[in-house]
Amino acid sequence: MNIRLISFAIFSALALGACQEKPSETAKDVADARQEASKEVAEAKIEANQEVAAANEDVNEAAQALNETSSEARQELTEAESEAMMKAADAQYDVMIAEADGRQKVANEACDAAAPGNERDSCKSTADAVYAADKAAAAAIRDAAKVAAERHN
Repeated sequence: MNIRLISFAIFSALALGACQEKPSETAKDVADARQEASKEVAEAKIEANQEVAAANEDVNEAAQALNETSSEARQELTEAESEAMMKAADAQYDVMIAEADGRQKVANEACDAAAPGNERDSCKSTADAVYAADKAAAAAIRDAAKVAAERHN
């Protein structure tokens, strides 16, 4: 009977020790998450800049056409500007979401260092709430910019 109790105690201690991540592992996970987040944000910014540059090129072409014709060109310019505003809103949204995703990954890795149970659950709940708020803010900013673009027409 004592051997069973001792075996159970040893097994329990090993199982509990395996549940919590070592600080060095957590630090590495956090660093990896930050690096991945930075890479994703950089890629999103590059793509956003390319989309905005292409949209601005359309605006420039429409502006040249305006000099050549009258009201038809002005309408074309207005539509091109509106379209550029829409693309800029979507590009900004993509960057904001990439940044939010990165922050979420870093926060989750940091939460893994917390003791299992209420502390870890609370940390993850807070991280999830911040992530949801970041996504909602990005959507609100994008939607407001799109309304402005529609009114520009």
